[in-house]
Amino acid sequence: MALIYLVIIVATVAGCWKVFVKAGQPGWACLVPFYNLYVMLNMIGKPVWWLVLFFVPIVSLVMSFIVMIELAKRFGKGAGYGVGLALLPFVFFPMLGFSDAQYQR
Repeated sequence: MALIYLVIIVATVAGCWKVFVKAGQPGWACLVPFYNLYVMLNMIGKPVWWLVLFFVPIVSLVMSFIVMIELAKRFGKGAGYGVGLALLPFVFFPMLGFSDAQYQR
């Protein structure tokens, strides 16, 4: 079980790292808690004060979906892909990071 868990973590981190690099951000930023949210909010063009909303219970769940949908749109994907990023990041981040999808400002 530990090996499966490790593979899932490595796949998610590698995919997220690649997504950050595609967007012109440092890849290591995906590893730093809260800073990764800050960078992701900058990537999708949302104000930094949205970071505060991630500390509010229930609202943080809604914000996760909104941010992931906006991130998917920046890479030319639809809202369904964004929901996939929020619910199954270990599948969708590697798919996005290692695909030929390009970041669009």
